[in-house]
Amino acid sequence: MLSVIWVAFLALALLCGTVTGRLDAVTAAVGTGASEAVTLAISIAGLMCFWSGVMEVIRASGLAQKLSHALTPLLRPLFGKAANDREAMELVSANVTANLLGLSNAATPLGLRAVDRLYTLAGRRGSPDTVLTLITLNTASIQIIPSTVAAVRASCGAAAPFDIMPAVWGASVASVAVVLLSARILRPLFPDEK
Repeated sequence: MLSVIWVAFLALALLCGTVTGRLDAVTAAVGTGASEAVTLAISIAGLMCFWSGVMEVIRASGLAQKLSHALTPLLRPLFGKAANDREAMELVSANVTANLLGLSNAATPLGLRAVDRLYTLAGRRGSPDTVLTLITLNTASIQIIPSTVAAVRASCGAAAPFDIMPAVWGASVASVAVVLLSARILRPLFPDEK
């Protein structure tokens, strides 16, 4: 689907460039944009490697697992009957913890295993409420260290790339709260079907 969207954007840009008589500017922007994308990727690679290493140390030290156990009581009310399944809650807690610590590479396989377990508990595929709740938590994931955004800001010359952390924390906590509250309010309108 994403490739269709990108092709549509490209076709629209070419069409607008042709109609307005600025096709040369559109083709020049393609080259410039590609060059700037490569430059940006290279410039943030070092900082991303550093933070990935820090996160790996956190995971290897056992801090991630301790955080996961601490989060389990907070997550239980969100997952209804699935909260009684120890394996499901361990996977969900580990996934949320990995996202919290910015370990997106570790969060993905944990999330897939958690969703598989939640599907098993729901007795069906599709969109059970517990799976949608986990997807919501992943999508809005609260991060303690927004390393990717900070790396982009550093590569663009920001003097203090991490000064956005309080705003990121506030926005992500608010978005998670609003989405989870909305899901709870709207749940009676969309009951799980067996």
